Amino acid sequence: MPSIASALLAAAVLFVVIFVGWRLASSRYAIPCPPWLAWLVEIDNPFFASTRSKTIIAHLDLKPGMRALDAGCGPGRLTIPMAAKVGPVGRIVALDLSSAMLDRVKLRAERAKLANIDLRQVRIGNNELHFGAFDRAVLVAVLGEIPNRQAALWEIFEALKPGGILAVAEVIADPHFQRRSKVITLASSVGFRKKRQTGGPLAYAVYFEKPV
Repeated sequence: MPSIASALLAAAVLFVVIFVGWRLASSRYAIPCPPWLAWLVEIDNPFFASTRSKTIIAHLDLKPGMRALDAGCGPGRLTIPMAAKVGPVGRIVALDLSSAMLDRVKLRAERAKLANIDLRQVRIGNNELHFGAFDRAVLVAVLGEIPNRQAALWEIFEALKPGGILAVAEVIADPHFQRRSKVITLASSVGFRKKRQTGGPLAYAVYFEKPV
């Protein structure tokens, strides 16, 4: 019978193969997080404060009545607290490719008694973002899932009001992880101006402003 060490090594090799394969495939195709991993995506990483929902929302400086976009919302880790922050007169538009993820957000919103969330099954970067202007936007661990990242950032840039803020957050454990320097270069190329950044090379959040 194989030893425990051999079994652990085989599991580690399998994980690396899946990780690398998923990352390579995502450079050509839109591969969203599968719904069966929703429980994991909902958890704030205990090791990286910069990418926790509470930290990101604090740096966004959300105010009651604001309109915000959660692009690639997944199960709603940021959607729900953002909706609570902007209040009943504010609005959150939550986008995802997966209807199962959107159903999960809907259920969580109902449990939290939040009626200010609009759910849309939309592909970012494909000229499908036609839901009005936004004060804030977030792309949390999702940019790498989008084949045409520059088009996605341009679409969000156009959707934001002048002075609007976009938060892009990435964590190294994500198979679609994007280097901070690459994200800054891409965002700058469509017109964004870097406002601030938090975290380090393995987990970070960068806040971009659309110039007035």
